Order: sequence, then structure tokens, then C-alpha cells
Amino acid sequence: MEEEKQQEEKSNTNNNKTSTKCSPRTSSYRGSETAFTYHHHHHQQLIQNPYGYGYGYGFGFGFGYTNQYQTFPALLPLPPTIPLHLSVAPCFPQNHGFGSRTHFKKPTRNHNYPVPPAPVEYDSTPLPQEYIHALDVVLREGPTEKCIPSGRSFYSSSVGGAKEIGGGAIALRGFFQSLRPTQQGLALNVDFSVTAFHESIGVIPYLQKRLDFMRDLSCKRALSLTSEEKDEVEKALKNMRVFVCHRETMQRYRVYGLTEKVTEDLWFPDRDGTSMRLTSYFKEQYGYDIQYMNLPCLQISRRKPCYLPMELCVICEGQKFLGKLSDDQTAKILKMGCQRPKERRAIIDKVMKGSFGPASGDQGKEFKLRVSKEMTRLTGRILQPPKLKLGNGGNVRNLTPFRNDRQWNLLDSHVFESTRVERWAIMSFGGTHEQKSTIGKFTNHLSQRCQHLGIYLHKNTVVEPIYEPMHVLGNPKLLESKLKKIYNSSSGNLQLLVCVMERKHKGYADLKRIAETRIGIVSQCCLYSNLEKMSSQFLANLALKINAKVGGCTVALYNTLPSQIPRLFRQEDPVIFMGADVTHPHPLDDSTPSVAAVVGSVNWPASNKYVSRMRSQTHRQEIIEDLCNMVTEILEDFLHELSKLPTRIVFFRDGVSETQFHKVMHEELKAIKEACSRFSDYAPPITFAVVQKRHHTRLFPTENQLPPDENVSPGTVVDSVIVHPREFDFYLCSHWGVKGTSRPIHYHVLWDENKFTSDEVQKLVYNLCYTFVRCTKPVSIVPPVYYAHLAAYRGSLYLDRSDLSITISRDSIPKAMPLPKLSENIRKLMFYC
Repeated sequence: MEEEKQQEEKSNTNNNKTSTKCSPRTSSYRGSETAFTYHHHHHQQLIQNPYGYGYGYGFGFGFGYTNQYQTFPALLPLPPTIPLHLSVAPCFPQNHGFGSRTHFKKPTRNHNYPVPPAPVEYDSTPLPQEYIHALDVVLREGPTEKCIPSGRSFYSSSVGGAKEIGGGAIALRGFFQSLRPTQQGLALNVDFSVTAFHESIGVIPYLQKRLDFMRDLSCKRALSLTSEEKDEVEKALKNMRVFVCHRETMQRYRVYGLTEKVTEDLWFPDRDGTSMRLTSYFKEQYGYDIQYMNLPCLQISRRKPCYLPMELCVICEGQKFLGKLSDDQTAKILKMGCQRPKERRAIIDKVMKGSFGPASGDQGKEFKLRVSKEMTRLTGRILQPPKLKLGNGGNVRNLTPFRNDRQWNLLDSHVFESTRVERWAIMSFGGTHEQKSTIGKFTNHLSQRCQHLGIYLHKNTVVEPIYEPMHVLGNPKLLESKLKKIYNSSSGNLQLLVCVMERKHKGYADLKRIAETRIGIVSQCCLYSNLEKMSSQFLANLALKINAKVGGCTVALYNTLPSQIPRLFRQEDPVIFMGADVTHPHPLDDSTPSVAAVVGSVNWPASNKYVSRMRSQTHRQEIIEDLCNMVTEILEDFLHELSKLPTRIVFFRDGVSETQFHKVMHEELKAIKEACSRFSDYAPPITFAVVQKRHHTRLFPTENQLPPDENVSPGTVVDSVIVHPREFDFYLCSHWGVKGTSRPIHYHVLWDENKFTSDEVQKLVYNLCYTFVRCTKPVSIVPPVYYAHLAAYRGSLYLDRSDLSITISRDSIPKAMPLPKLSENIRKLMFYC
């Protein structure tokens, strides 16, 4: 309180494609029209790529840095080894024809690891990253003065207004911007964005909106908060910036916590050394009677006793909401950011031409930078969909998905590889009497739908359906005893447990952990709300997931990979496709371990069944710490299934930002090679590719190609103009955008000992996208990465939350508790689907 008085006095005193990019090896194959490589390409389609866009991710490029011929001044000090002649290579004119795709020569990426690649001579010296950052700062200066900055994005009501999404949060529209080197020179990537902020209202009204127990404060005038309620309030307010409304001041305070005592019991030492009651101070100094005497005060100093009553504090504007959004809040955010291509493109144009966008300030002119306000026009290609192979029992045994959305149905077809589920059971959690009465009907309909798809699911369960109240899910010990009971009642041979829940519940995590690590049951959960309609689509989706979890698969490529890419793949030389991902805890969580997952295909040439390995690791560590052992175990499983090790390894890595490329590739490639060295005389060629989905590029078709409100077609690939000027990367949109604007996936090949051409790796990735087991359409991201993401999420459910509740000092690094081991009978199944 003494500090607050001093700050008050201080405040009063101071009041006065015609070309596409290839790997270096493409040239030897471009000359002849080999059927396996090139005949699947549509006529080249003109695509427009805007400055940027995307909900939370971004969308497109507006490339237009046109000062490429000028030598840059030395804005930053450079080490003596970096030359100072910094002229940038000329940009490519829009729609310029380059002739052969072999026009772009890339530096060779195949070097004997770990020797670094030799320097490659280029026609012009690339800009050092420090210079790009400096120019980025210059272009960000204008928006910073007029918008709310958050990371690399800017938010303003001018972009589309604010919308209250409940829980003390509002959603603001804005835009992302970043300067990037591309084949056309420096490019400004601008992107539509939506994110949540704390609502700028009084602390008491904010808590009433965010916490249910604070909504009726009439009772809190006489009763104090319980210890649990106080913890919730402190968690909601910690590190938030507030200002006071009982006096005029520009000062802002950060909330470090709550006082131990309630407001009426707080005293502080006055300047004369006597103790003064907090409530008396505000009455005498400001003539204000504290209303909520039984609420704690905000502690606004880390070291000194400096208190502020909640009712006199207001949340500062422009603070990003870092808490976990509820399902309802998330739905509202997604709706705000879900615009069709035509609308999103209009928003980006408005940003670029508006008074608050990247081109609005004078700083660019002072540095002689001119930003084009037009979207980059470029040429892309559309890859043809592969022919698919289905089960032999159906009327339709193969098909090519030629619909615009590339989706196919299984009305007259069977899954490629079906399973037999003889022994299964149903367990219900909660639900009304009327809902429970639908279980018998659900059992019959599910069995029939499985039969239509060629999957055998016995029409009767091994035991009668078991009905439990919802609170069982909230008690792990009781839940485990119930699961063991149903397992034992089936003579310890239960292939599948279907769990029907009244609503989503946090006990889902305990259910999965206990079933898959303690007992050894494959489980499939669904909600009673879906049973009410019991649509054919719902039952089919459930059947496909069940089939995959117990060992089957939905579809396979009719023309196997060896027949499509014969230069690299052979029927007798198996190849493994691996995917890796790391799941991190919530941003406000400073102790929970991260979870890494690696998956690998174990059937060749179908390559549609994957085994998984999961590990917990250091909090927020992106490098996979135990990758060597994980890869070793997957290679052992591959050897067990096919009686030989893979002759090639294609490794897809998810979740890596560009700043981490070198570190991840260096350390994880070393771990993969070390894993291979554990096998006698084994050193297969490795391709290491990073898969990025959280980027800020979107593709828009031109007016003469598709309707202006349609997304680009599945199979659209772009590997020129907007990609890296020297490295091996491309954008592939493999899925159909049902809602909003499609986000292409950015594939960046960091290491390529297999010597893929651009055509080969693009065809490989696109074809694999058709083999995902949970649906009958191509997915947006290559399946090994998709499965790794699902496995990492499943591993995060295995973390025992009771072990994570201990207090950890701010300076210590939390030690990761190991995940429980999977039960042996499900270890090789795709239980995580």
C-alpha cells in the first residue's frame, strides 16, 4: 500500500508456374514423357496467392518488394565474414515464363552426414536474416502505431469489429504480416487473423463472466471464497495488467497474485510507522467505502505488500487471452475466421489498401521500400487422383475419385482389409432413461452397418450392456475397477469396448489410459447425442474407426508405390514412412511434460498400417529427446512384420518452425542414423522433410478458372515463385475446403539422400493422403504426420495429473515423468485413431 501511495504521488508530479521448382535431379527425367511421372498432371491452372490470410494461421502472400536492384545500407553491424554487397536478385515478372522446370538449380542436399554441405555459388548474395528482420521492423512500424500488436499480428476493430465470445473474452479480427525471401525477391506475407483478448471491463464484472461461482456476488459480501475458489480466481487474474479507477493515473499494474487475507483484514505500515487499515485508507483518502470486504485484494508487487481492491481495478485493453477456450468460445472464434475465398480475399485487399495496414506508414518510403498492393499471380498444377483399391467382397472393387471434392463412398463397396470382432461389450456413462433405451437399437444398427462395409461385428455383446453414472468417469480408481470387471467377465478376451457418454468429460483421459495401459482393451467412445439421430454416416464413421483400431484398413492404392515411382521404389525392397510430432501443454501450464510420438508404416507396398511409440519429455522441448530408441523399436517391428529392414526411410516431421529447421534436422537426423547403426551393416538413405500447417499462405483461383468463391482443387501444388529461393519446398493442397478457405500444407525437404525429384515427392505425398483410415476422402496432411499427431495427443492423456500437481520452482526445469507402458496386446494396433 505504501508503494501505491508513492506511485500516486509520482504520477501526479509527472502529470504535465509456367515453371515449377525441382530438385537438382529432375533434369534427367524432364526430357522424356515417362508415363509414371507426368501424365497425371492437369493442364496447368493459374492460381492467385494473396498477401496472406487465415484464422489463427494466415493466408497467402502479397508479394511486392520492388527495390531489388538497389544496394542496401548497412542497417545492422555485420560480422567481417559476411560480404557487404547486398543487392537482391531481380524478381520474376508476374506470369513470366521460365521454360523448362529444370531452370531452377538447387544446391545438393545429399552429403555424408554429419559433414556440412559445401558452399554453393549463387548469382547474387542473399540478404542476411538480420537485414530481413530490420526491414520487417520498418514495415511493422505503421500498423504498430494504429493497432494492437500481438506477436507478428495486429488487431483492430477497423478490420471487422470486436465480438464478445463469453467468459470475459472478446474476439478481434486483424492481420498477420511478415517479410520473407522467395524466388521473386522479398515478399510481404499478409494474413487475415482472429484471436481472443480479455475484455476491458472491471475485474469484478470480468470474474462474474468467467467463473460460475462468482456470478452471484450478493452472497460473497458475507462469505469468503473457499481455497479452491480463490485458486481459480488467482489463476484467472495472474500476470494480467490492470489500471485503477479511483484516481486519475496512466500507471498500469501487473497482478502477481491475491492477498492471503480478505480486504477487511488487511493492514499496511504508514509513513509514520503506524499500521493503517486498508479500508480506512480508501475511506479517508478517496471517500470510498469498499463494498466487497470478504474478497481478497490484488497483490501488484512481487516483493512489497502493495494491495489494490478488486472492485477498483479495470482490465487493460489489448491483452491476449491465453487461457484455454471453452468449446463454445472456440466455435465462435472459428466462425469469425471462417470466410470463403472471395470474402477473405476482400478482407486482405482492405487491409493492404487501408489506413492501418502494412503500406500505411511513411517508414517504408524513408527506406525507399515500395510494397505492391496486388496479390502475386502464379501458375500451379493439379495432380490427378490415384486409383484406389477396395475390398474383394463388394460390388465395386476399385475406383478413381473424380468428384470435385475427391470424395468417394462405400455404398457398394467393402473396406480393403476387414477384421472380425467376435467379443465386444458396451458401457454407458450417464444418460436419461430414454437415451439408455436406444442402446439395443444402436447395437443392431452398428452391427448391420459394419456388415455392409465388409466388417464382421458380432450382433450380440459378450455381456449385457453395463450402465454407470457419469461420476464414475471422475473417479479413476472406481473406473479402473469397473473396466476390470467387464474385462474379466469376458474371460479376459475382449476385443473392443464401446463407451457411450452423456457428454464430454475429463474422465475420457483416464478411461483411455486405464484401458490401454492397465488392462489392454481397445475402446471406442461416442456421445448419446449422436445416437439420437443414428445416421448412416455416423455409423459408417464409427465402423471405419473400429476396423482400423482392431487391425484393418479402409483403402489401398490400386497402383502400388513401386509401380508409380519405379526409379526409387521396388516391390522387393520395402520402404518405411515415418511421422513425428511433439505435443506441448497449454501456454499457461509451466510444468506438464511435452509428449513426443513417432509412427512408422509396417506393411509394404500398401504402407497404410502404422505402429507408434510415445514418450514424455522435458516441458516445451521441441527436439525429440528419445528419438533414437523410438526409431529403433519401430524398425524392429518392421523387421518382425516383413522379415527385412526397410531399404529407404522417408521421415516426415511436424510442428517445426523455420528458426528450428537446422537444429531439428541436425539432432534428429543424427538420432535416426544412430538407430540404424544398431543393426548390423545397415545404413539406408534417408529423406527428412518438415511438414508445416500453421503458416500464413493461401491460394486463390483466378476468376477464369473456378467460381470466385470456390477453393482450389484437391491436388493443387505450387513449387515456384513464392517458395524459398534456394531450398527444396512446395505447397500442396490435397483436400477439398468444405468451410472457409483451404490452407495448403508446406512441405520442406531438409535432407534428401534418396534423391527425389519434385514430381516424385509431390506424387508420393498426394497419393498417401488418400490412404488415411478414418475417412473416404484425401486428408489435408500426409498420414504419417496425422497419425503422429493423434498418437502424441493420446500420449498426453496418459500423463497422471496427480503427479503434476506438485509445486515447482520458477527456476527449475520440470522433470518429465515417464508414460505408462502400453499393454502388449494393443501395442502394434492403431488404437490411437
